[in-house]
Amino acid sequence: MPEMSGLDVVAATYDPIHDLGTAMFIGPDTQARAKEWGWNNPIAFYFAGRGGTLGDVDADVVASVFGWFNPAVVAAMYNEGIAVHGPGEAVRRMVESNALWGRDHLSGAGLDDWVAVAERLVDGAEGGGRPLFVGWRSQPRADDGPARAAQLLQVLREWRGANHLVATTAVGLSPLEAILTNEGEGQAKFFGWPEPFADVSAIRHKHGEAEEMTNRLCAADIERLLSAKERSVFAAGVARARSALA
Repeated sequence: MPEMSGLDVVAATYDPIHDLGTAMFIGPDTQARAKEWGWNNPIAFYFAGRGGTLGDVDADVVASVFGWFNPAVVAAMYNEGIAVHGPGEAVRRMVESNALWGRDHLSGAGLDDWVAVAERLVDGAEGGGRPLFVGWRSQPRADDGPARAAQLLQVLREWRGANHLVATTAVGLSPLEAILTNEGEGQAKFFGWPEPFADVSAIRHKHGEAEEMTNRLCAADIERLLSAKERSVFAAGVARARSALA
């Protein structure tokens, strides 16, 4: 079997990591726990728990690293979320929620070998210009394998997202343009942007440029930090995690 390059690993793992992280952030398990912990609005918990890794900051700081949300939506949801228990408690609960999710869904996935490789990547990846990723990887990790695996998957989701924000900015796309040139007007509405939307057909090619740059940034860290064997272990572990969720 040929060795996987860094780009091969990115192509094989991006979608599963994104989907697993989304399930942890806003899935029914997390929504139920948010309500148990006092957040009657689970979306406010998402904003507070995710942005709380930055510390006690204003909503405009959070909006700057969330990337593609309308800043007005970030301000409303983040401020509502931290009003419940504060940013520190919000992120502590979100990290706990990820761990609980892992115990519920990944206990039979056999991810112990993957955890060791994933930690090597997470802890060694470039953090410059990626504050949300660095904030997430600095959080305490659980001792047991399934919980730790879930937490690492979430950090890896933030890693790719942070690289993509760097890339969309570098190619000259505003947050709204980054959405419109990718998933279109429906997603722009979901992210809280009001109509009418500009015609982005002339700059649509920039989305492809940003995707290519994002993949290169991720692949560079993978090739620098993981051996050929470790790349295969990493990709196989992500596939097992995705299968466990399915």
